[in-house]
Amino acid sequence: MPLINVVLTLIVVGVILWLINTYIPMQGTIKKILNIVVVIAVILWLLYGFGVISNSGGVHMPVVK
Repeated sequence: MPLINVVLTLIVVGVILWLINTYIPMQGTIKKILNIVVVIAVILWLLYGFGVISNSGGVHMPVVK
């Protein structure tokens, strides 16, 4: 996964989340839940993208020799 794609995606997701938080009126608890869900989704996407988590659900640990 090229680094430029990661940076651009993070910027786009951040701007969209900021626009939603700024211009769409909603309760504070709903905003917190939305922010948490988006942050967790982005973290999981990054972990999948960099190969820390595989599609089978296993976590790859480095081999110590």
